[in-house]
Amino acid sequence: MVRFGMARIAERSKLTPDEYLAWERIQASKHEYFDGEVFAMAGGSPRHNRLCSSVNAALVNKLAAKCNVFTSDQRLRVQDRRYVYADVVVVCGPPVVEHDDVIVNPTIVVEVLSPSTEQYDRGLKWDSYQTRESLTDYILVSQDRSRIEHFGRALGGCWSYTAANAGGTITLTDGTVLDIDAIFAGAFELKGD
Repeated sequence: MVRFGMARIAERSKLTPDEYLAWERIQASKHEYFDGEVFAMAGGSPRHNRLCSSVNAALVNKLAAKCNVFTSDQRLRVQDRRYVYADVVVVCGPPVVEHDDVIVNPTIVVEVLSPSTEQYDRGLKWDSYQTRESLTDYILVSQDRSRIEHFGRALGGCWSYTAANAGGTITLTDGTVLDIDAIFAGAFELKGD
């Protein structure tokens, strides 16, 4: 069974969050968890990984003095019974960590879109991210063109939306500016998803 671009692992009784975390820590690959079900995550293409690295590097360069920037290996709890991995996660201020390795207070979350996960990243995963009061910015990076979409949380909790293409910039909630051309430099020379 494939759900949201990820394959569900073999049929078995539902896992509790604690059972999932214990099991996940000994796996060779990553799995997301939702309400007892576990879903295998597919690896990314060279272009996907290059874009993840480029966004990560840009955020480290601009935010390292005040924030921690994490790669796609960082597990997040975004709801009581939902554990996910994002492509890039930023925590400004002290990270709140549960179970020794689960971040619960992301400030910025980045997803590089793939045909198999785009609906999930824009839908259920985005809905889950919005439940984190700490989240101020959600960034979606296209793989098929130089385009970044940005959702920023305004005062009062409302979300604003902007998008920028080649030659443009995206300004995050804290004023950090991401240059679209710098992030996509060299990406289209690599195979995408």
